[in-house]
Amino acid sequence: MLRKFKVSNFKSFENEFELDFTQVKGYEFNKGSIKNSTINNAIIYGQNGVGKSNLALAIFDIVSHLTDKEKMENSYKNYLNAFNNNNYASFYFQFFFNSSIVEYEYRKRDSKQIIYERFCIDNKELILFDRENDHNAKILLAGAESLRSEIDNPELSILKYVKNNTDLIDTLENKTFLGFFKYVEQMLYFRSLLDRVYLGLEIGKKNIFEDIIKRNNVKDFENFLNTAGIECVLSVEKRVDTDTIVFDFNGRKLLFSEVASTGTMALSMFYFWYQIIKNEPNVSFVFIDEFDAFYHHKLSQLIVQKLIKTGVQFILTTHNTSIMTNDLLRPDCYFEMTKNNIKSFANSTEKELREGHNIEKMYKAGTFYVE
Repeated sequence: MLRKFKVSNFKSFENEFELDFTQVKGYEFNKGSIKNSTINNAIIYGQNGVGKSNLALAIFDIVSHLTDKEKMENSYKNYLNAFNNNNYASFYFQFFFNSSIVEYEYRKRDSKQIIYERFCIDNKELILFDRENDHNAKILLAGAESLRSEIDNPELSILKYVKNNTDLIDTLENKTFLGFFKYVEQMLYFRSLLDRVYLGLEIGKKNIFEDIIKRNNVKDFENFLNTAGIECVLSVEKRVDTDTIVFDFNGRKLLFSEVASTGTMALSMFYFWYQIIKNEPNVSFVFIDEFDAFYHHKLSQLIVQKLIKTGVQFILTTHNTSIMTNDLLRPDCYFEMTKNNIKSFANSTEKELREGHNIEKMYKAGTFYVE
């Protein structure tokens, strides 16, 4: 699980910006939103331009150099903050794996060039590579003793190099190291907008409807849409040598992609990833930016409920205050973000928050303050 994240000098984050999921309160309701004393379900609010989308890009920067999964290279242009004089961006991650605290920090000059990496398990430094001050990396994982410690390629992560070139001995530290990689490889970012871009988990462009058909999920997709309030009957037809999904209006069949509304298409995008998240225990972390941009507020609540049931750790960004309720999550799971800070509602007021409080009303009244 992701416990803490820090970033500085990356895009809109001039100074250090920290997201802390360990600030858990003792609420006796919606306990399933907390796992291992860490927030598992988070919804982030904030005005336009505060950097919610950049926060997603910052968290998923780790995917670009540790994995071979899908990248959004165009989104990582203008990498460094324009006002910071440092020539590198800094990132810090803290995870929880195998009952251990895992820390990984690194610095990059741009989206590809790495100048510093440090990896620790339970405060024990196992990998250190400061390329500006030392040509050799420190590697203390069992089984990597004979591995060449000098790497000339500045775009090659020392962690990825160790993983791909070492037959690590079966120790708890090595299992945790490999578990860390598995987690990063299974991170997923997407947004509900209709551009179909995503980060992590898989590779290549995806055809939503071909994939749903391939997974034999057309009926499940139909049920999903009907549950969401879109009454329909779906079937599969071959069009131009390709199977695709159509609406079946009493025998009259129309292409789904041609007659579906913007909201229904956005919902289809969500379902495409949801079918993977709920059926495969291979998604570790999900970040959905503007997750309900085209949804009615009741549909937004349904989507959150479905994500909660999967058990996956997730972050959602939204402007929709109707889902700001203790019936869904709890005050330590709702966050307000500004350009310089982010805090949960529970940490943004001196008032004692109870289950019966209308936190949406309190939010609109200015109860929660973040500098």
